Amino acid sequence: MYQRPCFFALLMLSLPLFLPDVAHAAESYDNCTGFITSLPTTISTQGTWCLKQDLNTAITSGNAITVATNNVTIDCNNFKVGGLAAGAGTQAYGIFASDKVNITVRRCNIRGFFYGTAFGGALSGGHVIEGNRYNGNTFVAVSIRGDGSVVRGNVLIDTGGSTAAPSAEAIQAFNSVDVLDNSISGVAATTGGGDNAIGIYVGTSPAGSISGNRIHDLVKDGSGYTYGIYADNISGERMTLRDNDITAAASGNSYGMYCVNTAARAKNNVVGGFTTLMQGCGDAGGNDLVP
Repeated sequence: MYQRPCFFALLMLSLPLFLPDVAHAAESYDNCTGFITSLPTTISTQGTWCLKQDLNTAITSGNAITVATNNVTIDCNNFKVGGLAAGAGTQAYGIFASDKVNITVRRCNIRGFFYGTAFGGALSGGHVIEGNRYNGNTFVAVSIRGDGSVVRGNVLIDTGGSTAAPSAEAIQAFNSVDVLDNSISGVAATTGGGDNAIGIYVGTSPAGSISGNRIHDLVKDGSGYTYGIYADNISGERMTLRDNDITAAASGNSYGMYCVNTAARAKNNVVGGFTTLMQGCGDAGGNDLVP
């Protein structure tokens, strides 16, 4: 008995064998105010500034990108802002702003700078650092100051090795900054300096949250110290440390979570491999602390 061919089967036969991979479609530049085409450069006009290619510089001081106005977004479209050519003695900054508000950095691959991104000053605030990759920055990958700022969803790899500042920190945050869902792998003090390796340092934070971060492979030098998270709430600021995974190979002078004041509350963190798993933090329960 004759059966009518299935319409769906005919449709499938009519399709090409290889469909386009929509996940790798070209980026849209429709929202870009302008483009960053060389380094170093200064942005003095508000709006969204984009990259369309990898950019590199060998400067050993100053800034690859200076943001000189408020309300700026830097969207690298997953291209690179590179400074590796300057070497371990570099004191150059990747992206820098002072006393500016509402700056966003996203989808950037920032490599080889003394500071990968640094936003500071008394008037600084409202910044968003999200979805970036920081690789091989020699001192601090991200330093951010200012209430209402967020550092989230970044991948920070192999921070350290500076001959100008032997300690190493993946993320520094000051004031009420939320540090959320970042992956930190490899923070190493320079050999011979006897200095510290810190995953996340938070200072003077009256209301910041450190949550959902993954931190591992921290290496101090000699008599230095290792800190997964260092909460420098000396005045009793009530920051929170929650749902972080922090691991290390046990060595002397190492702390998984270190708080200056018990007003910093720790809850549901998983910490292992440090000689001291939690020091000085207020224990809000649910912490899994394994030597």
